[in-house]
Amino acid sequence: MAKKRPQTKAVKPQISDGEIPVVGAREPCPCGSGRRYKACHGRAASHAVTELVQRPFEGLAGECDWVALRELVPAATVPLTLKGGLPEGVPSVTLATVLPMAWPALRREDGSVLIGLQNETPSGDISRDLADTLKRALVAEPGSPVAARRAESDGVRLQDLLDPAAAFEPEVHTGFEFWVPDADSAATEVAASLERANAAAIPTVRLKSVDSSYWCETPEKNHLRWVMPYPEEKLLDALARLHAAGTSSLGEGTRLVGSFRAHGLTVPVWDLPSDMGAEECEKPAAEFAERLAGALAAEEPLTADERRARGGLTNRQVTLS
Repeated sequence: MAKKRPQTKAVKPQISDGEIPVVGAREPCPCGSGRRYKACHGRAASHAVTELVQRPFEGLAGECDWVALRELVPAATVPLTLKGGLPEGVPSVTLATVLPMAWPALRREDGSVLIGLQNETPSGDISRDLADTLKRALVAEPGSPVAARRAESDGVRLQDLLDPAAAFEPEVHTGFEFWVPDADSAATEVAASLERANAAAIPTVRLKSVDSSYWCETPEKNHLRWVMPYPEEKLLDALARLHAAGTSSLGEGTRLVGSFRAHGLTVPVWDLPSDMGAEECEKPAAEFAERLAGALAAEEPLTADERRARGGLTNRQVTLS
């Protein structure tokens, strides 16, 4: 009996990684490996999307205020300027801390666009997710919200869409009436969402004397939360120098209690007396900024007291993101 000739399977020609298109997760990988896309080149693509970007707003004008609006401020808006100007039919683009029904973005009836900052983002790069939402909002039908979705791993980021030379000046609001042109005529579900949001909003004011510093009022005491652009280790050294010298407060009854770590930046926090309003913080904050500049310029090693102060500040640091 003649031997059967062993049969071989045809092998698809291999293609380079740069040429492999994105397909469905359960489809065969276009590279010709015979495996499903999700178990082959789709794995790397998924990892690229989910890998955490430590400073997603780095390179944008007002990085510190982006962080504050993302993590600290209940109700605020900022006009955004796009590279190359606005598309036809879009009179304005506005960043908002929160939108009704937690929509990622909304294109109003007049064509203007609102994009929400405090939504959950599906990937590890907030900037890429927000840019994807913004691009879709610019072409959405007027009068419709934009749904959430995962951005492509090679999609553009906010740094690609926004003009880096444009000013970034947040306007802090007492409530969320900016959601709708006429709150009295808002749809029932939007009106209910507006009422809930207003009830939960903590009174907040952005200081004028220093950048990215926000006073807020809580039932027991007030606080000042100040997003700073300096490298974390250098800033903690400077705060420790001031703390050990007894000059880290903002006046009588105030105390530097610790800091947040958020999106790659450090946010020192002060406790304030309940009767100390935002206006009363302006002068002490400006004076503290001068003391901090001197401490940041110091190059000598920390003393024993300063090292103890630094340890206390580090132990009271909380990571928000």
